[in-house]
Amino acid sequence: MLIKVLMEMGPDHLLGRACVEHLARIRGHAQILAEHAALERCGDFARAWHLLLKGAIISAMESDPGASELAQQMAMALIERHRPKVRSDKLQRDRPRY
Repeated sequence: MLIKVLMEMGPDHLLGRACVEHLARIRGHAQILAEHAALERCGDFARAWHLLLKGAIISAMESDPGASELAQQMAMALIERHRPKVRSDKLQRDRPRY
């Protein structure tokens, strides 16, 4: 609903500004969750996730039956992209010795 109101009213309208602020809070919350999950580049992650979310909402409004599943797959790929890389030397060091 926020996106619909924002699109109809514009960002300069009182309701549009309220939508922009609320969407910014959602993006900020996503960044906090990414930080708690120890993802890398949490700000970039939150921005990309937010773009994905908004695109999925628009697609759902267009009655795209596969949008939700595709968005979920894209979100999983986004999380993987922002997971910390495990260095091979760390793997060697942490490998159990028998």
